[in-house]
Amino acid sequence: MDDIPIVLEDFLNYLDTIKGKSKNTIKEYYYDLRTFLRFIKKRYELVDKDIEFNDIDISDLDIAIIRKINLQDLFSYISFVDKKRNNSTNTRARKIASIRSFFKYLHNIVELVDVNPTINLETPKLTQRHPSYLTLDESLELIENIEGEFKVRDYAIIMIFLNCGLRLSELVSINIDKIKNDTLTVIGKGDKERTIYLNESSLRAINEYLKIRPNENIKDKKALFLSKRKNRLSVRAVQHLVKKHLKNAGLDTDDLSTHKLRHTAATLMYKHGNVDIRALQQILGHSSVSTTQIYTHLDDDKLREAVKSNPLSKNTKRF
Repeated sequence: MDDIPIVLEDFLNYLDTIKGKSKNTIKEYYYDLRTFLRFIKKRYELVDKDIEFNDIDISDLDIAIIRKINLQDLFSYISFVDKKRNNSTNTRARKIASIRSFFKYLHNIVELVDVNPTINLETPKLTQRHPSYLTLDESLELIENIEGEFKVRDYAIIMIFLNCGLRLSELVSINIDKIKNDTLTVIGKGDKERTIYLNESSLRAINEYLKIRPNENIKDKKALFLSKRKNRLSVRAVQHLVKKHLKNAGLDTDDLSTHKLRHTAATLMYKHGNVDIRALQQILGHSSVSTTQIYTHLDDDKLREAVKSNPLSKNTKRF
């Protein structure tokens, strides 16, 4: 993050040291605000017209320029990321939230701007989409088609995804010393620690992998899942191996991903395990139950049976 003005650097430091945001969250703020400030430089004609957008240097932006930003600039920026960068509604909403936080810090916390231009900035209405997931049969098909040189390791990874509903970042960060009997401690979103309970199939998969996991010349000795070079397995590597096994199982790799395996775990628990919504919230590490509630709208069969169970459903009065 060497290409940023000091005012943005100070804001990111504030998020880290005062607000306690995770590294991934801070990175998202950085990317969002870098794009926004590049747009401002282009809109204010502070760069050559022929320069590529991603090559715009924002390190020379000072607070005097930021003080000039008004609501019209913000509307223009939202239009830009919508039409020129094809950002989804959810992505635009996230970018607006990043800008709001930035100006709230500048206006309320460090008092570097007299007016907060985001006060009347509206968030685009979000569409509530049902998450994509594998059915039980598709999940079994995926498990049956895990082959290759690292099939024992990959099987353990996919079983943890499908049984425990971990986030990708949580899975790659698993340390061996955090596995105690049938529990696993992970660091989730916002650096919050939570306990995951491992069922029989997950435990068996982990133990089978531990039997063949390398023990010598390991770069990160605590890491559970290792690469061919004996490094901690990276996020990109896990994404790649999951796509490979999905493809081998004949499943749609365009629509499915590691995050969809997390959705699958949640959906299977809700549909087949009669899991209470609050328990599911805790398992998934959601800060709000409203996030978890998307899984309560998935099962058409349950809805159909609920309507059929109405005691008036048998009424057949004829006219």
